[in-house]
Amino acid sequence: MVNELKELMRQNVASPPPDDLDLQAVLGAGRRRVRVRRSAGAGAAALATAAVVTVAVTLLPHGGQQATPADHRPAPDAPTVRLAGAADAVAGRDYRVLTSYTNDNLDRDNGQYLDGVTDDGLVLFRDGPRSDQLYPRFALMDPGTGAKDWLPRPHVGQNQTWPVSLGRERLVLLGLRNDTGDGGTLVAHVFDRTAGAWSTITWPGLPDADPFHAVAGPDGRLYVSVPFTQGKIPEGGWPTQPGGDAEDADAEGDTYRLWSVSLTDVGDVRDEGLTVGDVAFTDSAMVWTDSSNGAAGQVHVRDLASGEEHSFDPHSGERCNLLAFGATGDRIVMSQYCGTYDDGRDDRVQVLTTDGDQVVTVQDDGVDGVLAGRSGSGDALVLTSYSREAGGTYLYDLDRDRLLRLSDAVARFSLGGPVPAGQFLWSTPVNHGHGSTQWLGELLR
Repeated sequence: MVNELKELMRQNVASPPPDDLDLQAVLGAGRRRVRVRRSAGAGAAALATAAVVTVAVTLLPHGGQQATPADHRPAPDAPTVRLAGAADAVAGRDYRVLTSYTNDNLDRDNGQYLDGVTDDGLVLFRDGPRSDQLYPRFALMDPGTGAKDWLPRPHVGQNQTWPVSLGRERLVLLGLRNDTGDGGTLVAHVFDRTAGAWSTITWPGLPDADPFHAVAGPDGRLYVSVPFTQGKIPEGGWPTQPGGDAEDADAEGDTYRLWSVSLTDVGDVRDEGLTVGDVAFTDSAMVWTDSSNGAAGQVHVRDLASGEEHSFDPHSGERCNLLAFGATGDRIVMSQYCGTYDDGRDDRVQVLTTDGDQVVTVQDDGVDGVLAGRSGSGDALVLTSYSREAGGTYLYDLDRDRLLRLSDAVARFSLGGPVPAGQFLWSTPVNHGHGSTQWLGELLR
């Protein structure tokens, strides 16, 4: 019986997650967002980082009515650039590579990944479960030498985890344990770097939620979004594009109730009394939208010191669905799908100030973007394009307002994690697309 169970477990972890998962990533980890209406099962993906996952589009039901697109994409209400205007990034001049890691064939077996960088510059290295290793293990790796300090094995079983905080004193990995029947229990696995030991935290006072979104705040608390309302599919289903995909531009968004929890006191659970869409932090402000995964509504900014708030219309566009959201310094980033037209998809990555001023919008067919860096930090925007003409990874330097092209191809596997300001992660394909090389880079000034 024991041997049979072990064999089943080995088969279960012999490969990376399947193609139908939708892990988002969020806070500074480069990863692809599904560009059509997403299913309700994709919530844990909105954590700060994403584990390895092959990219696929998930459609909700749509009807037989064919969408009739306009002749061409409407111009954003902002200074606008296209990917064709990017300059080629030059290693040694624009950036430098700190380290890289290659998995030759992730279709055949799970692999090893750079899961982010700690505040003191060490890479969190994850050795994923696979056919000859039942459980994941982690190390702190020196990016310069590749030397690894292997940590004790955390008690995560085979559940997926996402690093949400990689500090000098502790590492925090989040996961979801579906054990209540009504939702999921949020679980934090915390590694005390001084004691050299893991502990597991759950919060009895936190509502169960699946899906959920979570982000670390600058006050050391974890802010958890619990589902409140979900956008509805129109009666009769979504219109259908000529290629057969659902046309869900201008979808009704989802909302969440915002809670916060302490990472040191399981009894410290707070209802923040807010209904939100997406949430992000800078060092001095909390920023949120009215809804997510649809029309964003207003953007709200709260000064963390004074408590003063202001709101503004981001002028995203009449048909734009918010798919990714981030903030750093005085900048806000919104990645959106805004419909399909005769001349291609209208995908946008919009950069604004926290006062609502338009900085720039990158508009192109098949582009999305997230802030590099951990929550509230970062000075670069990692853009990914999946179009045939402009496919690759791009970097928008927020300080210098310049657009650089890092690569001309994108791996099928979404990899990444939180990194310090000035650093960024991206991936390129190897072995005819079966594998991936992860790169950790740093901007040069």
